[in-house]
Amino acid sequence: MEFYSNHKLLFWSALVFFLFLTLQIAILPAIQNQQVYQPLPDAKPLTKAEQAGKDLYVANGCIACHTQQVRGIDQDKPFGSRPNIPADYAMNQRMDVWRNTANLLGSERTGPDLTNIGERQPSVDWQLLHLYQPRAVVEQSVMPAYQWLFKEKDYLEKGDIEVKVPEKFLQNKFKKVVATKDAMNLVAYLLSLKQLKLPDGTKPPEFLYKQKEKAAATGGGTALPDGGEIYNGNCVACHQANGEGLPGAFPPLKGSPIVLGDDLKLYVTIIMKGYDPRPQWATMPNVGTAANFTPEMVTALINHERSSWGNTAAPVKLEDVKKIMDEIK
Repeated sequence: MEFYSNHKLLFWSALVFFLFLTLQIAILPAIQNQQVYQPLPDAKPLTKAEQAGKDLYVANGCIACHTQQVRGIDQDKPFGSRPNIPADYAMNQRMDVWRNTANLLGSERTGPDLTNIGERQPSVDWQLLHLYQPRAVVEQSVMPAYQWLFKEKDYLEKGDIEVKVPEKFLQNKFKKVVATKDAMNLVAYLLSLKQLKLPDGTKPPEFLYKQKEKAAATGGGTALPDGGEIYNGNCVACHQANGEGLPGAFPPLKGSPIVLGDDLKLYVTIIMKGYDPRPQWATMPNVGTAANFTPEMVTALINHERSSWGNTAAPVKLEDVKKIMDEIK
């Protein structure tokens, strides 16, 4: 046939067919997605520092070991309050004309998912120490140390952000470890990763294969959540599984006068609003507020800490915690 013998006709026919398929399969669906999937109401564009941190996240290959996707299965529940939906990524933009790495979903979890790391671990001090030496906060971590993001100085200057590094992880114990601008930008990006609430009236997708939630009966027969699980999900990274903290970075809860003391209002306030301690310790963020702790969760957490690692303080009552939380709002 003449059609198969005419190379010009074959070329232009193939090109037109290719362009038609590109339009139907790639371009039009992408335009439709942009029209259908709008950003969630509370979504905000990245700041200049956060965008610079995202560029560093890509440049340092963080996507190779960390995902940013909470799947719809129960085992992903620690990483977010709900499975991710397309609208979570609607505000992301291309890095530039040549690179389309707006959605850093990843495919491997050598390290934990980071979708909601800004809520799960809001401590700047913890994030900086984790970047400087991951094994200082997670002993079994296989993450490389990003120490080129930090400087060692003989003394601190105005504006320097010192990293609270335990002495055994210091390369030179007579030097001060200071975060560079790159380190602060990367932390800013990590802290910007927060799973947004859906609009009122919108039901989130459910996690599949739900497991039964554990409950522990305490004070007056009231069923409370498992305080150990709450501790492991929100506190263990800093204060450690043994409650001994990290010398020079995070204070111990084992034998702590605050944990064992009678000032319940101070205890609850620290959990909900954070704490700026003595200079030798890192600042504690508002973990309870960031994680939307309920009075039941705070009560269970306090009772877990007051009865673990050799601590033998009496349990606190739910009604007392509720009253304090109402006062400090």
